[in-house]
Amino acid sequence: MSDGPRVAVVIVNYRTSDLAMRCMASLSRERASLPALRAILVDGGSGDGSAAVLGEALKASEYSGWASLLPLETNGGYGWANNQAMLTLALEPSPPDFIHVLNPDTEVEQGAVVALASELVANPRCGAVGSQLLATDGKLVASAFRFPSFGREFAGAAQSNAVCRALGIKHIVVRPAEGAEVDWVTGASVMFRADALRDTGLFDDGFFLYFEEVELMHRLRAKGWTVRHVPRSRVVHVEGAATGVGAGATERPFPPYWYRSRRRYFELTGGMGRLTAANLASLGGQVIAGIKRGVGRTPANKSLRTRDFLRQAFWPSGRDARPSVPNLGDAPGKPPAWMTFR
Repeated sequence: MSDGPRVAVVIVNYRTSDLAMRCMASLSRERASLPALRAILVDGGSGDGSAAVLGEALKASEYSGWASLLPLETNGGYGWANNQAMLTLALEPSPPDFIHVLNPDTEVEQGAVVALASELVANPRCGAVGSQLLATDGKLVASAFRFPSFGREFAGAAQSNAVCRALGIKHIVVRPAEGAEVDWVTGASVMFRADALRDTGLFDDGFFLYFEEVELMHRLRAKGWTVRHVPRSRVVHVEGAATGVGAGATERPFPPYWYRSRRRYFELTGGMGRLTAANLASLGGQVIAGIKRGVGRTPANKSLRTRDFLRQAFWPSGRDARPSVPNLGDAPGKPPAWMTFR
């Protein structure tokens, strides 16, 4: 790709400095094919000395001239922290053409970043492209998806592929062989076209964590941009290390902010009616799942999930329906909207 497009990688760290530097080390290999590649490592208000650790590590010669640290004092959430880096990049004399949002608990395989950039170059109306995630044992991890729907909420809660087939519901996960164009891709490794972000705005900072990438890609699709999955861009993901909610989360209750983000997503993309319908569909699926497991044999954690769902999914705040989307070109530093929701 000769010098190729200007690509900036944004990595938001929160108390995972060792993993973040392993991610940075894996990125350094990509510069041979993308000389204009640079990276901003954001510390999202870790408060545990991570910023100092990262700053010292980035002094190594291998990061000279292409990697920098952006320490933030506030833990403003994942989308907000990414926004701060993107807003900072947009103010530069030569801002990036593409912005790669990458989790700190990932390691890119050789050619992964180049593959994403190549896909954007080849598809001018593509606004976002996502990698294929791998578990640490090499197994494929779900990386491309269809948007949530009433049917998928029901089938997902029922935990039954048979329900999907019987009702003709397409599974929320898109398999790599099903095609490159999808509704949304994993936020653990996604590259955005800067011009698309100028058109739609950045992450909605009313989200603290979860659903922010789904909502952004919903806006991209609504504006006529496509979203594509690139299986040849392979990224190893230590799932949940950066958020504390990973594969093992099926055995743990979701945190309250997961429910708040879910409410916000459905309200922003379809209003109170859509949220209510999605909740009823999910609750119906949970009833089916409980019946399948047998009366009196429901695991305690599943009962707690249903209880939490009833307590938190049905009671939206009026603020859930108010978008808070900064534009690429705004000044960084404005506090996230979710902090005003308390």
